[in-house]
Amino acid sequence: MTTTAMGVREIREVGAAAFAWLSAHRGDFALDEDAFTEDGHVDVTWKPLGELAQTCQSVRTHLPPSDPLHGCASDLLRFAWQQTGRGELFLRLQRLEPFATYPLEVYSVFAAAGLRHPGYEAAAATTARTRGWRLTEQEPTRRLGVLKAERRSGIDRPDESAQVLRRTWLGGLPEPWTFERSSGYALTHVVFHLTDWGRTPMGVPADLAAYLAHWLPSWLDTCLDAGMWDLSCELLVVAASLPQPPDLPTFQAAWTRIARAQHDCGALPQEDPGGEGAAGPEPDFLHCYHSTLMAAFAAAQTVKRLTGKGDDDIDAGGDGHRSRAGRTQTRHGAQGVPG
Repeated sequence: MTTTAMGVREIREVGAAAFAWLSAHRGDFALDEDAFTEDGHVDVTWKPLGELAQTCQSVRTHLPPSDPLHGCASDLLRFAWQQTGRGELFLRLQRLEPFATYPLEVYSVFAAAGLRHPGYEAAAATTARTRGWRLTEQEPTRRLGVLKAERRSGIDRPDESAQVLRRTWLGGLPEPWTFERSSGYALTHVVFHLTDWGRTPMGVPADLAAYLAHWLPSWLDTCLDAGMWDLSCELLVVAASLPQPPDLPTFQAAWTRIARAQHDCGALPQEDPGGEGAAGPEPDFLHCYHSTLMAAFAAAQTVKRLTGKGDDDIDAGGDGHRSRAGRTQTRHGAQGVPG
């Protein structure tokens, strides 16, 4: 794919600004005792931290170590790992909620980065051998994520991903006009799981890749027109994760609108029904952290695909140079994947 330096530079600037905001607000991702209370809300504790870790791990795989954004992502990943007590707090969660899957899903992000806690892995593997764990009822997209988390964490079982995939919304190749918000988020996460968060585009089966190549640009335009910035960024990640990404003008038009919606501080609101851009005050943390993470992720993935540059040789400690620049329910429900 050919591109221009200006297009790549502008996309990088969106990602750099997003990382600047994330770095400045790292304290808002910190865990407190609410993360371990009986009635604690995973949505505002473990979910943001897991999403921070997943974004940073993904960005580190898409940009070479020489890139300042790689260093910034590594710095934040180290922070997230430290918040878990270098994995020790997952054991505490295991005792509190042995059959909840969200601890394993969050832990698996760190495991993929080479940050592991053998004690937790042993405890999780014991639980995963029970019928109660294997027979927990989950939506197909969620089930696909849990299977990937198990594999990342060293839990071996027969691979049923192909069968589960065909029970997802995307895997069934539905009528394109049935696309809406919930199916949009479902399809993005299916692609995240199939491609290991954008690392292996060929993980998307040929029929799904052709279907997405045909319809994704229209869905992206619909979300941009509606000011759904969070979902639009997730769709941009998917677009840049396909075996054959869309042409450059599709990316340029979308990123122009995302850049316009981004606040000067780097935060990107989840949505703006008017679709007019970043007018008004900066949104609060819970209403912009995820969309800002997705802007950073989408920028890194897009730059990688447009330039052909990336690095998959991940250092386990997250070392690098610092830059200047699903859904989850409550604790007793079915918690969603980080991301």
